[in-house]
Amino acid sequence: MARNYHNLQIYHLAYSFALTIYEITKDFPKSEEQNITSQIRRASVSIPLNIAEGSAKASAREFAYFLNISYASAKEVEVLLDLSRDLKYIKKEEYDSLTSKLDELNAKLFLFLRNMEARIGQKKFQFFQKFEERINRE
Repeated sequence: MARNYHNLQIYHLAYSFALTIYEITKDFPKSEEQNITSQIRRASVSIPLNIAEGSAKASAREFAYFLNISYASAKEVEVLLDLSRDLKYIKKEEYDSLTSKLDELNAKLFLFLRNMEARIGQKKFQFFQKFEERINRE
């Protein structure tokens, strides 16, 4: 059953985040074009792309698979933002703003995926079980 990804808030958050990453990375050093700049752009674009691709899949199980890829790409962006901050490619204020947006996106993506998994009755991905247990302990 195809879903309209344009109706999903997580898609819009992910799309907006990818645009922000493109804007911020315009100022990265030219020496990083084939390294961090390219990788962070590809990872950020992967988030909305996989939401859109998954929404077109026939089953909820397949959709959940693509949502999981989106979540993993978001975690990749998280590490790349840390590197960008530590290498002084972005200012602390930019880093704080980006990580705040990414945290919101990750939280909503995680909850959406958890809801999807509950609807299809499958065992949660092991990674998400551990993540949820850690959240519940805090």
